Amino acid sequence: MSKVGRNPIKLPEKVAIQGPHENIVHVHGPRGSLAQYIDPSISLVVDKDHVTLYRSTNQKIHKSFHGLYRALLANMVIGVSKGFRKTLELVGVGYKVSVQQNILELNLGYSHIIYFEIPPEITVHAEMTKGSNPLVHLEGIDKQLVGQVAAKLRALRKVEPYKGKGIRFLGEEVRRKASKTTAK
Repeated sequence: MSKVGRNPIKLPEKVAIQGPHENIVHVHGPRGSLAQYIDPSISLVVDKDHVTLYRSTNQKIHKSFHGLYRALLANMVIGVSKGFRKTLELVGVGYKVSVQQNILELNLGYSHIIYFEIPPEITVHAEMTKGSNPLVHLEGIDKQLVGQVAAKLRALRKVEPYKGKGIRFLGEEVRRKASKTTAK
């Protein structure tokens, strides 16, 4: 069996899994519900406190599906019970951020203001405190969607290696390059 796929998924209280009905599994929890397509070669056994996935054959593709769908279902269970959170830090002189409904207004040193629309499934909160860099907090139940929105925000102003200016994850280490030295 797959090393990842053979591990059972522990279900917290108030989390329920339904399906697969027409190859779609639904996970319901206190924070919401998610749905995921499961390949027909993967079967699901739901006990009262854990879920185990099994594959039909030992072909390479089915082995990879086994680990993939187990990881996706585990992320869905964590998402509907606890949720996922990413924090981005805007490092640079004059960088500002504000939130109005589900639209981020970013001032990133360009000649214009950038308006970034956040999907309704994600909650966004901007934090601007004097003396520290602005922060953007993204929260949601879908790990893939939270990560994708964070990556798109980060791509608006990539971190440059000389001064370290740009958008980065909170606590991310940036490899810095030495600047030019003058020749005599």
